[in-house]
Amino acid sequence: MAIKTYKPTSAGLRHRTGIVYDDLTQNKPYKPLLEPLKKHGGRSSRGQITMRHRGGGNKRLYRIIDFKRDKKGIPGTVETIEYDPNRSSFISLIKYKDGERRYILTPRGLKPGQTIISDDRQVDIMPGNSMPLRNIPLGMVIHNIELRPGKGGQIAKSAGSRAQILAKEGDYAQVRMPSSEIRKIHLDCRATIGEVSNPDRQNISLGKAGRKRHMGKRPHVRGSAMNPIDHPHGGGEGKAKGGRNPVSPTGQPTKGYRTRRNKRTQKFIVRRRSR
Repeated sequence: MAIKTYKPTSAGLRHRTGIVYDDLTQNKPYKPLLEPLKKHGGRSSRGQITMRHRGGGNKRLYRIIDFKRDKKGIPGTVETIEYDPNRSSFISLIKYKDGERRYILTPRGLKPGQTIISDDRQVDIMPGNSMPLRNIPLGMVIHNIELRPGKGGQIAKSAGSRAQILAKEGDYAQVRMPSSEIRKIHLDCRATIGEVSNPDRQNISLGKAGRKRHMGKRPHVRGSAMNPIDHPHGGGEGKAKGGRNPVSPTGQPTKGYRTRRNKRTQKFIVRRRSR
């Protein structure tokens, strides 16, 4: 993938950059794998805003992605590589030998026409192939990793994400997460070989606020620009600094404050991520 620039015929195009979608092979999604996607504007079932800065945006249809990769022992052929508006990575439409089609996350380097397979035994170490961690060699780059066997991938699914198997001991493998955290994961959990596609996405510049609004993101207002009733940093004469350590609108410290409270899974973390 490459990054393209635009001729500055307007102020919004002057600093805008985008992804060159030369690797995509299909503009229209596969209809049987589409679902309606309702917008909630960051509101809970009670109508209260629980996630700020959300709302609006273009209408989308959800693509059903196979995160479980439980089509075991049946080879599939990559038919298309497509854009997905609901995620940062690309997706691939796989046609299996029995005729079923499924979407998967596209690994970096996967091309149309290639064959992939998911199995409980060891298969070829090729991008897109899936198997339990016990059958993946040490040092291998993986993505779409399960935390519970059979639940489906939960880790390393965004564009350019990758994890690495460092060691195996007993029933667990030590995996270095994209955050640099090292965590124990059961050897029966599945993972997919390779790195997630579209790594250049982090380097693009949107160029204007309207492009962010199309994504369903509303403006983010600094706390120091608010009134005292709206934010702990608000109020003061002139450009006040807030007079306290940075906090959220509810008063919880930010910038390094640890919020993890799940003691049940603390034993699986070998090394915490660096701040």
